[in-house]
Amino acid sequence: MSDALARLTAAFRKLPSVGLKTATRYAYKIIEMSTPEVVEFTSAMLDAKNTIHFCKECGDYTELEICERCVKADKSTICVVRDPRDISAFEKMGTYDGLYHALHGTLDFQKGITPEHIRIKELIQRLKSVNEVIIATNPDIGGELTAAYLAQLIKPLGIKVTRLAHGIPMGGEVEYADEITLSRALNDRKEM
Repeated sequence: MSDALARLTAAFRKLPSVGLKTATRYAYKIIEMSTPEVVEFTSAMLDAKNTIHFCKECGDYTELEICERCVKADKSTICVVRDPRDISAFEKMGTYDGLYHALHGTLDFQKGITPEHIRIKELIQRLKSVNEVIIATNPDIGGELTAAYLAQLIKPLGIKVTRLAHGIPMGGEVEYADEITLSRALNDRKEM
């Protein structure tokens, strides 16, 4: 493998979930593209890198100072997520019309990630006219710790704090569920 091809393959391997075979296929595809196609491809990457940044309000990716969703959304509810990719997952549902707030991480005191390292202060500043905060962090140790910490901060302000229900996914089987998932599913059961 030539040095240029090896460097290009190594660059693609830096992307998430891209192993050696996929990176090599991507590298060969770039080599097979015409020069104008490569210029268009690299131009799109550079344009995205130079124009997309975080919304000053919610922390989602945007090309604007304040994203369109923050301007138009129902401001009585804020859904708190770990990072902007989680916002995309909610937006695919098309049923939530409130605000979002990306923390850009969760608490992990063992790794030194304290409230000062994620966007908690910014969240608290946004709560002026909010009636409910939905905490939608992942159901892992960091997400649960962050959810409990946020609930402790927000509840005294007289704002309703809710947590997403967690349990067995549709199509999942009880026998394969771990204890935490099964316990959460039992505790969060709904009346039929």
